[in-house]
Amino acid sequence: MASSNEESVKTKTLEQQNNLLSKRYIGLEQNVWIEFTTLAVQHKAVNLGQGFIDYEPPQYFLNIYDETVKEHNKFLHQYTRGFGHRRLVEALSNVYSLYFNRKLDPFKEILIASGAYSSLFNAIHSIINPGDEVILIEPFFDCYEPMVRSAGGIVKSIPLRPKPESMQQDISSSSDWTLDKNELESMFNSHTRLIILNTPNNPLGKVFTLEELEHIASLCQKYNVICISDEVYEWIIYNSNNKHIRIATIPNMWQRTLTIGSAGKTFSSTGLKLGWTIGPEYLIRLSQIVHQHSVFICPTLSQEVVARCFEYELKRLNSSECYFNAVSNEFIKKRNQFAQVLKECGMKPVVPDGGYFILANVSQFANDEQFQSDENDKKDFKFVRYLIKEKQLATIPVSAFYTKDHQYLGENYIRFCFAKNDETLDKATDIIRKLKVH
Repeated sequence: MASSNEESVKTKTLEQQNNLLSKRYIGLEQNVWIEFTTLAVQHKAVNLGQGFIDYEPPQYFLNIYDETVKEHNKFLHQYTRGFGHRRLVEALSNVYSLYFNRKLDPFKEILIASGAYSSLFNAIHSIINPGDEVILIEPFFDCYEPMVRSAGGIVKSIPLRPKPESMQQDISSSSDWTLDKNELESMFNSHTRLIILNTPNNPLGKVFTLEELEHIASLCQKYNVICISDEVYEWIIYNSNNKHIRIATIPNMWQRTLTIGSAGKTFSSTGLKLGWTIGPEYLIRLSQIVHQHSVFICPTLSQEVVARCFEYELKRLNSSECYFNAVSNEFIKKRNQFAQVLKECGMKPVVPDGGYFILANVSQFANDEQFQSDENDKKDFKFVRYLIKEKQLATIPVSAFYTKDHQYLGENYIRFCFAKNDETLDKATDIIRKLKVH
């Protein structure tokens, strides 16, 4: 037997090696949420950084949750179907068949995973081979790039750009941010495997129009590209003239689209950590293969709760009382009031058409030398750290949602989440109003 001394030497030698991390994750060590969530807790900051609601979900959700737990059904405490609890996939099929204009097979065209994050991981890793190119539309939710890179894919990014006139306005709209059609087509080639779409977009809140989606769809068909459409904020839409459109419903797109959804965003309960992928059988099967060798199965009890919630909403889908139809009304007043506060303070808000985030141009507040971008750090990162540590207000730097080459496009913006209770927003408002222009 080895002596304790020998074991200690072996352990120390192993710990001193600097090449233990799998090569696929080298360069992906940092995470914006880990850094700024930790800082927010340490400094007891008012948290408008993370996208979670700091008040209770709708009452009917709480009632269904309580009823489900109190049933003492022994099977709800055991494993369920690996690709999705039967009652949940059937409920999703009954609801989403209406929105996809086709009868969805609950067992072959729907996959349940541990949140939209896991759903994205399954989809990306099931399709990408080393050297495949993936088009990302900036700004994009920050997990897209590391997931593509860890799968061996090559990221090709194209930014949404605000119209020049909107840049001069004290308040502007997310709809002012558009893609250049020719630039977008130039991204496609024979090596392009995937494009990842996010509508409504996080962090911008842009809701892609039918014309924009049809152009993306035409390019996917022309170059034989698969589309992953992240639609977790699908129910949170503020502009009745720009409704959420599922790209999978555009002619000839169902067969090449995987649509991602989220129970946490749908029912304002992010702790559920349940997501789903909807798509054609042959693409869902690919995601199932990754899922069965990673997460494998999701919690039975939470799936049962979400299933019952969808069944509840299905009965009132066409009613104004349906949470899917009412949730936007819950947030729009908060959005408008907070946008006005930002405008009055000189932060030039970009008002979202969907989702519950708002961007603010803070260039007037971050002009001080201490905030200037350098080789290792962008202006918005420095400014957000200052806000958390010195002012106890947590937000998120927007350059985190861009590839390295395009981070300069986001460095003058920070992202606020306005899906908070009034007390939280009032505290944030007081802090913002006391900030001084540098």
